[in-house]
Amino acid sequence: MKFDKNQLLLYAVTDRAWTGKQSLTEQVEAALRGGVTCVQLREKELDEDTFLKEAREIAVLCRRYRVPLIINDNPWIAAACGADGVHVGQGDLTVREARAIAGEQMIVGVSAHSVEEALAAQREGADYLGAGAMFLTSTKSDASPLSKDTLRAICQSVSIPVVAIGGIQKNNIRSLAGCKAAGVALVSAIFGAEDIETACRELAILARQMRDEETGMKTALSIAGSDCSGGAGIQADLKTMMANGVYGMSAVTALTAQNTLGVSRIEAVSPSLLASQLDAVFTDIRPDGVKIGMIPSRELMETAARRLLFYRAEHIVIDPVMAATAGSSLMDAGALETLKESLLPLAQVITPNIPEAEVLSDSRIESREDMLRAAALLSRRYGCAVLLKGGHADFPGQKDSGQTCDDLLFSEETPQWFLARRLSNPNTHGTGCTLSSAITANLAKGLDLAEAVRGAKEYLSGAIEAGLDLGHGRGPLNHGYSLRTEH
Repeated sequence: MKFDKNQLLLYAVTDRAWTGKQSLTEQVEAALRGGVTCVQLREKELDEDTFLKEAREIAVLCRRYRVPLIINDNPWIAAACGADGVHVGQGDLTVREARAIAGEQMIVGVSAHSVEEALAAQREGADYLGAGAMFLTSTKSDASPLSKDTLRAICQSVSIPVVAIGGIQKNNIRSLAGCKAAGVALVSAIFGAEDIETACRELAILARQMRDEETGMKTALSIAGSDCSGGAGIQADLKTMMANGVYGMSAVTALTAQNTLGVSRIEAVSPSLLASQLDAVFTDIRPDGVKIGMIPSRELMETAARRLLFYRAEHIVIDPVMAATAGSSLMDAGALETLKESLLPLAQVITPNIPEAEVLSDSRIESREDMLRAAALLSRRYGCAVLLKGGHADFPGQKDSGQTCDDLLFSEETPQWFLARRLSNPNTHGTGCTLSSAITANLAKGLDLAEAVRGAKEYLSGAIEAGLDLGHGRGPLNHGYSLRTEH
């Protein structure tokens, strides 16, 4: 039976030594709420009847959370409680013996401490391997830790997934990056934690970071509306993310009928569908950065905020979209207050244009000094950096006003201007989406904020200067201007 490697990402191994105020069943449920992807029930002291009763209770929980339950070293209990599999150690039952007892469809995992043991287990039909111990543990203090080179060799020698186990804690998970393990198996890091649910969420993030570092490609998520003409919204975001070297994903907030002439129709998705999209992304390919664009309603904003808090999303860039380039409103009445209260405080940086900044700051912006005051106010109010875009700046009486496109970054009480000439191209559909997505991509790659903004502005200028001319209104940018294709 094939075992999905994603189910090994955060593999919880129970230990009765850590039960206190909570029962083991209550601890397992807390771990499931926190995001463990597999549970291995290990009992060495209970009699068979008590063990079976407990296993049945935990099997019900695991089915509710759609997480596989593995029974340690006891295929009879595994079969009787309806578990998904059994794990056997070296010197215990063979894979064939375990399946003969528990059933042919039973998942069977095997402990391996060398390449030879790993290959032998695979030949026997094991579905996954537990390799370790990776670090010294209190329960196996006499065992020599498995080297990272050996773990890597085991993972590369077999085609079945491998979970690393033994002494793994929050502070050493990411040291296993590059070893090709599908996930980590944890005991005390989960069940010895004061708050098991919170600990599991934090450990899941670290496990994904460990595994994602194997790919060499960072990831970014766009939470925004769809633009069927391709110039703005998630379509612009995904093209921008790819052009800037990250893997882009999307959670669609609304479908729109729009083109270069304007928006003719908007249909928002349901809050439950948005939540499901976010769950699907975060539980599989965790984004290294998140861009938020058009969210048309209060309910959708609240949903996005709750899920981003739940998953502790990082590098959140918010483009507070209120109207399309052609002037159509993209936000329901009443949604503005939710944007201010629920979403903006989650951001690392927000990217309002001057009209949007005027709305958010309740002030007029008629000079560079006004831009500075508004950016400082918003930064202090929402606890984030502010990139106040100067594309709409045409300040009467100020030299060169209307000929430049100077943006102001206000971060940690420090202003920084990014100066640029205004480009002679009326086709600017999707510029806000493009800039915020490029910033997100750069933050996902590890750039500091100022460098992320600088690189994003350079990319945006290139996409405008490329002079793409499509449609009968304000046309889109050439997001792939740096790509060269032969016709």
